[in-house]
Amino acid sequence: MIINHGNLAILNQAFSAAFKDGLTTAASQWSGVATLVPSTTAENKYAWLGKITKFREWLGDRQVQNLLVHDYAIKNKTFENTVAVGREEIEDDQFGVYKPVMQQMGQDAATHPDELVFNLLKDGFTKPCYDGQYFFDTDHPVGAPGSQASVSNFQGGSGAAWFLLDTSKVIKPIIYQKRREYAFISKTSLTDDNVFSRNEFVWGADGRSNVGFGLWQTAMGSKEDLDMQAYSDARAAMQSFKGDNGKPLAIRPTELWVPPNLEQAALEVLAAERLANGSTNVMRNTAKVVVCPWLA
Repeated sequence: MIINHGNLAILNQAFSAAFKDGLTTAASQWSGVATLVPSTTAENKYAWLGKITKFREWLGDRQVQNLLVHDYAIKNKTFENTVAVGREEIEDDQFGVYKPVMQQMGQDAATHPDELVFNLLKDGFTKPCYDGQYFFDTDHPVGAPGSQASVSNFQGGSGAAWFLLDTSKVIKPIIYQKRREYAFISKTSLTDDNVFSRNEFVWGADGRSNVGFGLWQTAMGSKEDLDMQAYSDARAAMQSFKGDNGKPLAIRPTELWVPPNLEQAALEVLAAERLANGSTNVMRNTAKVVVCPWLA
């Protein structure tokens, strides 16, 4: 290919189209466990996390529910992915082999939120959420100041982690905060430093975002063996969660998220019609099994 402005413009259009195609063909899972929050600043503060209120009959004046304010913030980060192609390869018409690379870059951009969201979910046993406790912990403080009790959303154990989640709430277990969409950029002008100094054309993508924890009450983390007893105990515990005002939160465990190595165990608990002893599986279909490779 003759290297000139017109041909480079056509090449950029082809690579940009391949990137956009990759964006649309990727199968992501992050939205199943994370709430999307648009961001317009360097960081977003989530002081409202934990302000779980309930309606009451209006008798007399309104009663303002003064709940704890938490200083929880998520700072946006910038992420990039860049590919360089030698000028000789473009001249020798080898650029066609790079179209799948640009398409893969688009897929990687579409699934990058999955990597962020599920890495954070896995780290929930060792990273704090809005109340200062680990997201999955045994002593989350619940109740009015001065009369708080410890509540657990960590079942214990030391094996492979699995997660029982209520994904029906507006605020899900994880927050995906998006500042700027992933954009495809080219540096192919013959006067660009990369072309002049290194004799290569450069294409890349970048975006700004980050993740943080939402409501710990919508998630139960466990490293116990995934069996009928562990599942039913986790389900009962979640449905018993109450707010600081002492009223039930009406948590509904809707999905059981597992890594690939726990798929069989999860299906035995939630899909089998009968147990190993022949009795009816009363827990069948009480939650949806979701197998997530990012949890491996």
